[in-house]
This record gives sequence, C-alpha cells and structure tokens, in this order.
Amino acid sequence: MSALLHPARLRLGVNIDHVATIRNARGGEHPDPVRAAALIAQYGGDGITAHLREDRRHIRDEDLARIQAATDLPLNLEMAATDEMLAIALRHKPHAACIVPERREERTTEGGLDAAGQHNRLVPIVSALRDAGIRVSLFIAPDERQIEAAMRLGAPVVELHTGEYAHAEGEDRSRELRRIADMAALAAKNGIEPHAGHGLTYDNVQPIAAIPQLAELNIGHYLIGEAIFCGLETSVRRMRELMDAAR
Repeated sequence: MSALLHPARLRLGVNIDHVATIRNARGGEHPDPVRAAALIAQYGGDGITAHLREDRRHIRDEDLARIQAATDLPLNLEMAATDEMLAIALRHKPHAACIVPERREERTTEGGLDAAGQHNRLVPIVSALRDAGIRVSLFIAPDERQIEAAMRLGAPVVELHTGEYAHAEGEDRSRELRRIADMAALAAKNGIEPHAGHGLTYDNVQPIAAIPQLAELNIGHYLIGEAIFCGLETSVRRMRELMDAAR
C-alpha cells in the first residue's frame, strides 16, 4: 500500500499544564501533573508537553525532573527565549524544547513566535539547545516568512499555531486550514518536520490531523477540561481515535 494511502501514525503530545493550574489554585500537591504524565502513555499519548512560564503559574521547576522520572514518554518543554529558560533546559535536557512567545499578562500563548523578527536573539539559543542534543521546535504562525526564518535558524521542527483556525468559522476556517496545509507542505519540502497545536478539540481536530505532512499534534487545555467530565483515559483515547480515523 502506498505511503499516501497509509500515512504514518500521527503522534499525540498531551500538554499537562492545566492539571498543574488546578493544583496551584489551592496550593499543595493535588492534583499532581506528574501522575497525569505517568498515565498518558497507557491512554494513547506519545509525548508530554509542559510549559515552564516565567511566573510559574502552572508547571513548577521541580515538576520537570519528576515528569522525566515518572514516564519514558519524551518531554517537550515549552519555553520562552530567555537566558533563564535556556539554562533550565540545558540542565534538564528534555527530548525537545519548543520556543514560544510569552507575555506575563496573557492567559495563554497568543499567536506564534516572530522567528523572523527575533532572529539574532534566537540564534544562540537554538544553537545551544541543538549542541546539547535537544530537538528544537519553533511555535510559529503558518506563515511563509516564519518558515523561512526557521530554515535560516536551522530548527529541525516547527509547530504551526492553529488558534486562528480553531476560532474561525465557515470560509474563514477553510482558508486557515489551507494556510496550515500549505505551510506544513512547505516546511516538509525544506526538511523541517511540521507539528501543529492550539485550540484543537474533538470537533475541529480531524481536518488538521488529515494534513499528511504533519507528524505531531500537541493538545492540552481541551483534553484536561474534558477529563473533568469523562476522565483522563476517555479524554485522551477519544482524541487518539479521531486522529487515527483522519489518517
């Protein structure tokens, strides 16, 4: 069977930040995001994503080593392009580091990293991560200029921001989907592995999952929210089923 008729399995990275958000609302240790990380492999997840923010609003520094000890799944550390976060990444050496934009006043990551405009700032960070054997990813808008910037920086992976797609309707959504598909194809054509994430749900994930060049989706807030009602196992397994059906 041809590769086009039987595309590679699309990986699912599960972001556990918002298990930590609930924990931190009252302090203490419950619910423990590390427990979630340990369970996700059993439920069909292929990786763990965690964003260590400057203000530590959810994931804490000590969570990182505990996550790595609790599961063999690869850890994808989302991080701002700062010296502090670079030092933490180099100390923990996660499987991957996804460089994201970060503003203290935002509720969640808003839009993609301006890799083109921040080229000079990103060069030493990308180089240091790659030299340490950490897979570098840039969380960018599905935009040709940003793909070209990722190429110049030598980033092996880009994660395409799907927030505009997720919030659009009708023809606007169709246009955003075409843009994501085009940029995934452009990235793959130039040797960059394309991923995608942000705002994906049971209702909107399949058109994204059907894009053949995409290798991984990273989904968190929706899965943790659904888990409140149906449990983490059902939440993750349902997303896994939808992604597999799209391929």
